[in-house]
Amino acid sequence: MRSFFVSMLAGLSVSLACAQAAPAPAASMTQAEAVQTGAAPAGFVAPAEPKADESNAERAKSQPGNNAPFWRGVRDSGLQQGTSSLPGAEKGVLVQPFVQYPGSHYTTAGEAWRQVRNQWIIPYGGALIVITLLALALFYFSKGSLGGHQPDTGRQIERFTYFERAAHWCNAIAFSVLAISGLVMAFGKFFMLPVLGATLFGWLSYVLKTAHNFAGPLFAVSLLVVFFTFVRDNLPNRHDLVWLLKGGGLFGGHEVPSERFNAGEKVVFWGGVFLLGFVAVASGLVLDQLVPGMAYLRGDMQIAHMVHAVSTLLMMVLFLGHIYMGTIGMKGAFNAMKTGQVDEGWAREHHELWYEDIKAGKIPAQRSAPQSAGVAASKPATQL
Repeated sequence: MRSFFVSMLAGLSVSLACAQAAPAPAASMTQAEAVQTGAAPAGFVAPAEPKADESNAERAKSQPGNNAPFWRGVRDSGLQQGTSSLPGAEKGVLVQPFVQYPGSHYTTAGEAWRQVRNQWIIPYGGALIVITLLALALFYFSKGSLGGHQPDTGRQIERFTYFERAAHWCNAIAFSVLAISGLVMAFGKFFMLPVLGATLFGWLSYVLKTAHNFAGPLFAVSLLVVFFTFVRDNLPNRHDLVWLLKGGGLFGGHEVPSERFNAGEKVVFWGGVFLLGFVAVASGLVLDQLVPGMAYLRGDMQIAHMVHAVSTLLMMVLFLGHIYMGTIGMKGAFNAMKTGQVDEGWAREHHELWYEDIKAGKIPAQRSAPQSAGVAASKPATQL
């Protein structure tokens, strides 16, 4: 946002400089007459056809606030680089270089970015989010919450340590702030602006944009912590292929045996946390101008914006499925991340291979001291 306003100020300053440097009209022609006749600023090529002059003059009379002829003159003359007192690269550039779509028309790089955003990323990204939410809702109303087939034994197994839960919740909170603020900035003007009005929506957008900028670095740091904390238990193995081929047992009567994390959770980890997370963080740091050594040209920022938008939308889709399964989609899953403890029956039903390793003594049932009196009073599954 700061780069946008700086670029606009640079454009205004260069426009004033060009206007001051324009050659004075003939003595018999006043300044107002020069404007009405479409006199071009210095350095610009006047339209060659008389009809174009007449059109510009008529436009100046009927639409005095329309500066399209000026920018058309910038385009036709090729005068794109001027001088500016503002520091930084491209501050004296009025219009970005022109590009051509394959077999199509010429347009500026900025206009090409705007078309990609408004005609591809916004409509298709929004449709993807809505389809995902509808699919999850349909699955829930048709299947309900999974699990609950194994009775509770009263013996507790520690699924997540306090450190693992703290890292997860920090990352989850930062992601929620980023997702909500990002969705409002991308789609809010279509749905919220007509309801809230320009003033209230403007303040809301400003607050969420500020929160977005502060939550981004927190998300980046917590994402690294989450990755190195859980990477060991998310390494692929042969059991994951069986789980994927059978769809995890979601459409059957019994879940496919898995280790501490099943193949679906590993897909979210490697696809969402590692791949898309890295791309989203890297592009976000560019947009926040936190990468040292970059010139932050307009083209760089536009590419970073498109990469950031696509990667975060895909990440939201993956994490929506993860959030669903961790809350209402599976009985007892949210309590596992809330307290760190699960019942022995839950572990046997949802992660049978992990449970068998604990039963065989390969993995301790409790890796840390209980964190609450309720957990301390329950029976630890040290000997199954």
